[in-house]
Amino acid sequence: MSLHRSLKTKPSGLNQHRNVLTRNERIEHLAEQGEFELGSDSPFGLVKVGNRKVQTKKKVKETSEDDAETTVVEGAEAPESEES
Repeated sequence: MSLHRSLKTKPSGLNQHRNVLTRNERIEHLAEQGEFELGSDSPFGLVKVGNRKVQTKKKVKETSEDDAETTVVEGAEAPESEES
């Protein structure tokens, strides 16, 4: 029986962004924010920690004036109205 391709791990598969953090990762994140004290707080019943990946918008490719002139649609002028 073969393994489904979505279940195969690749070397880069371990470095992918994950939305779900392990308990240790949540404790580290909360400790950095000052919401968890390592000596006194319980590691059980931790609050949820959002792990959002920030995506930046891609830069819009600037077109030169020559390219802009070639993209103008020909025959897009308004039709002339007939007056009787």
